[in-house]
Amino acid sequence: MPLKGSVVDSPEGWVKRHIKTYVESDGQKGHQWHGHPTLLLTTRGRETRMLRRTALIYGQDKGRYLVVASNGGAAKHPLWYLNLLENPEVEVQVGAEKLTARARPATAREKPRLWRLMNEIYPTYDKYQERASKADRVIPVIILEPIS
Repeated sequence: MPLKGSVVDSPEGWVKRHIKTYVESDGQKGHQWHGHPTLLLTTRGRETRMLRRTALIYGQDKGRYLVVASNGGAAKHPLWYLNLLENPEVEVQVGAEKLTARARPATAREKPRLWRLMNEIYPTYDKYQERASKADRVIPVIILEPIS
């Protein structure tokens, strides 16, 4: 069941433009970003309860979508990640396909394999983890499991 409410896109200029292109073209443009597949993730704000949308590089594994909460290797987790921890029901758009999913961080057992998979798609994730480690932050891999 789709999340109800109006959606606020990322305030980050280049991300906001990416989302606009993605939405206006129904995923025809924007799905590939600098050669990497991207999806749109909509979460519910844990404080505002507003719907928040961002664009993220993704991978796939066993019918699930994967994203990485890298925040460019910053010391803090991205807000979308904190939102989905509190409100795990999310909306995902991959190309023209839109679906509802349940989001969860990969377990310690799942993460090494999924991290390798995501790092093959976007090798900069290892550099981001190196940067985040300076602040003792471990970057999570998020599993988006479609809800039937």
